[in-house]
Amino acid sequence: MPSLILASRSPRRQELLQRLGVPFQVVTADIDETQQPGESPIVLVQRLAREKALAVAARTPGQPVLGADTIVVLEGEVLGKPVDDGEAAAMLRRLRGRPHTVWSALYAWNPATGRHAVALNQSQVWMRAYGDDEIAAYVASGDPLDKAGAYAIQHPGFAPVERIDGCFSGVMGFPLGDVAQTLRAIGVDGPGEAAAACQPQMSLG
Repeated sequence: MPSLILASRSPRRQELLQRLGVPFQVVTADIDETQQPGESPIVLVQRLAREKALAVAARTPGQPVLGADTIVVLEGEVLGKPVDDGEAAAMLRRLRGRPHTVWSALYAWNPATGRHAVALNQSQVWMRAYGDDEIAAYVASGDPLDKAGAYAIQHPGFAPVERIDGCFSGVMGFPLGDVAQTLRAIGVDGPGEAAAACQPQMSLG
């Protein structure tokens, strides 16, 4: 079978996919990720996962493709990737000590079988009451700038999350249980599926 194409430049998704033991290549999809007028967060995240996959599929004919997208939603508002340090700090202040929702969507397509599959994962996340000095240090590290909501749940120094109701890897942007199920549905299996169960905590070590 041709190698799976992961339509994502995210190093976190690449590291997580390696756990499933599925051979893959990375081809990034450069699409407009702007939320459309009146578009709900759930529709947005699913549309972006699909558009990423199909954009890459058009450039890699004959190969199975997996697209993914993740959004952070606070009181109905989508918090995307911050454009600069100031916006990152503002997002982190808004999230501090409060719950929000993380949605992760998947879209997989296999032209060899004619099958496609989708998944939508929801996690509720409660942030701890970190201080302004912690925000400043974390923003200065540069880590928030490519993260939805300006944070990484797995960051060892900042560790912004107090608890979650859902899937740790889903909050990271790639719910492994759903990934394994979605790939299996299009005819792509990996030997690491036993490690794909959703866990409240996990590490990349």
